[in-house]
Amino acid sequence: MKIAISYPPIESNKGVPEISQNRQFNWFNSPTYVYPMVPAYAATMLKDNGYEVFWDDGIAEELTLAEYMKRISREQPDIIVMETKTPVIKTHWEIINELKVNVPEVKVALVGDHVTALPRESFEKCGVDYVLTGGDYDFLLLNLCRHLTKGEQLEPGIWYRENDEIRNTGGFQLNHDLNSLPFIDRELTKWWLYSEKNGNYKDLPGSYVMAGRDCWWHKCTFCAWTVLYPKFRVRTPESVVDEIGMLIERYKVKEIFDDTGTFPAGKWLENFCQRMIERGYNHKIRIGCNLRYGRLNQEQYLLMRKAGFRYLLFGVESANQETLDHINKGIRVNDIINGCRMAKKAGLEPHLTVMIGFPWETKEDVVRTINLAKEIFKQGYADTLQATIVIPYPGTLLFNECQAKGWLTTQDWDDYDMRQPVMRTPMGEADIKQATQELYKIFFTPRYILRRLVSIRSLSDVKFTSRGARKVFGHLKDFTTESKVSKQ
Repeated sequence: MKIAISYPPIESNKGVPEISQNRQFNWFNSPTYVYPMVPAYAATMLKDNGYEVFWDDGIAEELTLAEYMKRISREQPDIIVMETKTPVIKTHWEIINELKVNVPEVKVALVGDHVTALPRESFEKCGVDYVLTGGDYDFLLLNLCRHLTKGEQLEPGIWYRENDEIRNTGGFQLNHDLNSLPFIDRELTKWWLYSEKNGNYKDLPGSYVMAGRDCWWHKCTFCAWTVLYPKFRVRTPESVVDEIGMLIERYKVKEIFDDTGTFPAGKWLENFCQRMIERGYNHKIRIGCNLRYGRLNQEQYLLMRKAGFRYLLFGVESANQETLDHINKGIRVNDIINGCRMAKKAGLEPHLTVMIGFPWETKEDVVRTINLAKEIFKQGYADTLQATIVIPYPGTLLFNECQAKGWLTTQDWDDYDMRQPVMRTPMGEADIKQATQELYKIFFTPRYILRRLVSIRSLSDVKFTSRGARKVFGHLKDFTTESKVSKQ
């Protein structure tokens, strides 16, 4: 049996679709290619169990849809597996129907947060054969293939067609042992496609690891991956450090990003850092990760820096305590400032993510958030920033709240692509886009530019700053008032 792990190209004048391993979707004018860890695990597990695997990322390989279809017709896989997101689900339905014409015998499986929330929908809209719900679809895909080739009983969480009826094996269960996962076969999954065009890396080449699934807080009402991972599990610190050592020695990777929703804290973090230091890996590689405010103390930030950490991605979301409470963020506004200050004092580089367009926030509330971000940058407590428009994805508590309160302006999934708000707010669309641009303009203040120039110590710093500038200009285009355009 031959399985294609597939990301079909989506041709649009909106830009490059950010689908793989993404908790939020966006079209980027300056492309970023994220290493899809769970699909990469799926590919590796299938190969290790004797199945033929074709890694088929037409987006990262920058193929046209015609080139992609021609290659699929040539490869003739038995199963095509596609990770999907809300804003591209309708396009994926069209592609699946076209695949069924071009390769009639192929079976197609969909995975991801959208189809986990709404599994029946895709069976009604296209010729999909399977939907693997939940976030452990690497384990479920292996189970499905064993079912088809060896008669193994299907695990909970799989939807399928039988005699023109839509059936399922019940709700998914996150009971798989992450420590049983093999190290990802990086050659099989073409790791080099994702080693440079990624703003998380300063030193190249870079790659990803994933210590856990997905966030130990897992309560934010807007987060799409709470749909996939309603509980948190981790690998052992030793396993993750072993994998980092392999990336250093075999692939000469200089920087990694851990894509766990929130990096493990407490004793796990301390054990991980100590092992990085003991093995000397802290002198050979730099690490980035997602982190939450309000959990670490100054000594732990210092330990992270000593262990090789460089880049910390923090979710600010809003400067308004009412909003932080409403979205169940579990932090105080002061935690934001103190966390950035402690991280920066330790020599780390905080990156902020800010969200604009909450249905209850006024223009004054948004200005307060912008001013907080400006003050953090003015004090030198953060290095980079990303602004996004709030999108309520199906299955999230925010989406349910929007339905209950009549906040949604559309349920055309094409519109859920962060190019425009889809919730009623006290602010208009133009004001929301202007606010996101205002955040990116922080990078053009004389104080910030001077600080970045003074921080340059090497050629890699120069290249990183240049790449970052291109990304910022791209993001400014992402949120122009003309950015809502139709698919070609």
